Amino acid sequence: MSKTTTKTTHPGSARGPVDHEVRDQIIVAATGHFRLYGYEKTTVSDLAKAIGFSKAYIYKFFESKQAIGELICANCLHEIETDVRTAVDGVNHPPEKFRRMFKAIVESSLRLFFEDRKLYDIAASAATEHWEAVHTYEERIKVMLQDILRQGRETEEFERKTPFDETAMAIYLVIRPYLNPLLLQHSLNSTDDAPAQLSSLVLRSLSP
Repeated sequence: MSKTTTKTTHPGSARGPVDHEVRDQIIVAATGHFRLYGYEKTTVSDLAKAIGFSKAYIYKFFESKQAIGELICANCLHEIETDVRTAVDGVNHPPEKFRRMFKAIVESSLRLFFEDRKLYDIAASAATEHWEAVHTYEERIKVMLQDILRQGRETEEFERKTPFDETAMAIYLVIRPYLNPLLLQHSLNSTDDAPAQLSSLVLRSLSP
């Protein structure tokens, strides 16, 4: 997770006064602190000292350290989703969309999850504890996948005998190890070739 961003994609994670400037200040400071010391080892008291706020004041905006971590995680996952969407929208041919989707997911996930090992702690906690940010991200990826599958069926480039939901879920299960940082860390030796190999396998199975 290499980029520090102040975009607040999940305002429901905060409470108290709607003061985006202060909330963004907390997020920026928390991202820097997590990068230095790790998510698990950082407390809200540590963040309060680093920012110069009282712990009680931070709690006016975020109900817990997890709420802060969720927002940072959501922002990082949004970066991956944006990379994937840009790659997919760059072509019109459904098979090529799948190839680009696989490639972008792996490359962007590797960059954000592992370029900074301290911030990886947040991604690991999010995956382990099933944070809402992760669920939302995975659902958006599923929708993107379904859209490509639907386009390919409409153009008759993909087979249409297998039930749509069954096909979409099967493809998602192939992609899922590269969405989850806990699973991705065990596949680092194959990430150079995996996107091309997996997308080719999926496309052969979709051939009419």
